[in-house]
Amino acid sequence: MANIKSQIKRIRTNEISRLKNKSVRSELKTRVKTAVAAVENQEENSAEAIRLAVKKLDKAASSGVIHKNQAARRKGRLMARLAKISQAQ
Repeated sequence: MANIKSQIKRIRTNEISRLKNKSVRSELKTRVKTAVAAVENQEENSAEAIRLAVKKLDKAASSGVIHKNQAARRKGRLMARLAKISQAQ
């Protein structure tokens, strides 16, 4: 355990940030998974699911939970999967 007062505070704030980031990452995984499932099953709400997944990815990148390039990569892969499935039809 740290002896310095500022470091003790830093440890506390880091733990709070870690828990917030963990929930955001979990939300991202859920949204991307539901979007992929909606596209693969050709549901009528697949466009809405993709829009929500992209929105969450952008929000996570802007708040610093994930890197902006990681968000762009995930969005690109999601759109590529959508294009591939729509071409197969």
